[in-house]
Amino acid sequence: MPVVQEDWNSALQSLEGHYSVVSAVIFSPDGLLLASASGDNTVRLWDPSTGASLGTLKGHSSYVTAVTFSPDGQLLASTSFDNTVRLWNPSTGASRGKLEGDTYVYAVAFSRDGQLLASASRDC
Repeated sequence: MPVVQEDWNSALQSLEGHYSVVSAVIFSPDGLLLASASGDNTVRLWDPSTGASLGTLKGHSSYVTAVTFSPDGQLLASTSFDNTVRLWNPSTGASRGKLEGDTYVYAVAFSRDGQLLASASRDC
């Protein structure tokens, strides 16, 4: 049996930066980015190989519930209890637009070809 140190931990790394609950995480299709959604109203981008923060996406005015990358990795969508879905350029962090109309948006998904975006919300 291998000798295991008393302070051993199975975690490879901890990414710290959000100051509230982290509600979702997702890797980009190429695995070079990690996005996290939080109750601090932000989305953060990370380098998963180093754990370095690559930026904070601000624009939501309430709890961010979900994030997803488009299949080609060129867009990042985030949902929030502020009743919006926001689109971002993950390379630059620039906003690419805002979709409104749902109430308390919980989830979002791109179609396989990236041409459609679906959201799920409390308004049934």
